[in-house]
Amino acid sequence: MRHVLDNPVRAALLGPHAGLAVRRGGVLCYPPDVCPFVGLPDEPDEDSWRDVAAQLGPGALVPYFGVDATPPAGWEAPGFGPGVQMIDVGVDATPDAEAVTLTAADVAEMLDLVARTRPGPFLPRTIVMGTYLGIRRGGALVAMAGERLHPPGWTEISAVCTDPAQQGNGFAGRLVRAVAAGIRARGEQPFLHSAASNTRAIALYAALGFEVRRRVDFQAACVPAVPAQTEPPPATPATSPATTPATSPATRARPGQAPTGEAR
Repeated sequence: MRHVLDNPVRAALLGPHAGLAVRRGGVLCYPPDVCPFVGLPDEPDEDSWRDVAAQLGPGALVPYFGVDATPPAGWEAPGFGPGVQMIDVGVDATPDAEAVTLTAADVAEMLDLVARTRPGPFLPRTIVMGTYLGIRRGGALVAMAGERLHPPGWTEISAVCTDPAQQGNGFAGRLVRAVAAGIRARGEQPFLHSAASNTRAIALYAALGFEVRRRVDFQAACVPAVPAQTEPPPATPATSPATTPATSPATRARPGQAPTGEAR
């Protein structure tokens, strides 16, 4: 049997995040302003990819992981690269007196911090996925971390970032421990993901009490663009020996109607 963390996006959308799920057939997604990852079935088939295309639309980027799947012919698959999934095996989960709970009023600052530090996807409504904590200096948000994917019994720590001018002060470790304390208080276990190339972050998480559970491939596919519809030229009027254009009206072939776009 597969572990719940083997396909955590789908597990979250079928579990604690079901209220955020947008479903089409066997495919589950978050709203586009919440989280970009798509919850594919463990073994997606042709119908799964058709559902993805219909849900996200022509040209859309489809990020996914935890599923060993090759997109259909005609889909580009740029990918994102290898990563690791790490789980809590002894984190000193401790609340932090300086850590403040961030709210919708803080999103503009959060997005600015993410744009400068690039910890991973964080969108205008990612904050609805869980609790986010921050540390301020001089009134400005200089570090944050929070909760993203929420498979049953587990919560992912994500968006761990610190303003470059404040790095070296230990804010990231303090916030990870504080977020982990909130997760543990609910009787759940923290986990997280990192790009395999981010050796500095992996070393920090290992020092905090996380260990690598498995390697993951962060993948992406692009829905093919639909070619533009063109109207065929009118057919030449047919004339039979028994009729002439003067006595029989010419009949023109009507071009086929373009399919109606489905509301999403």
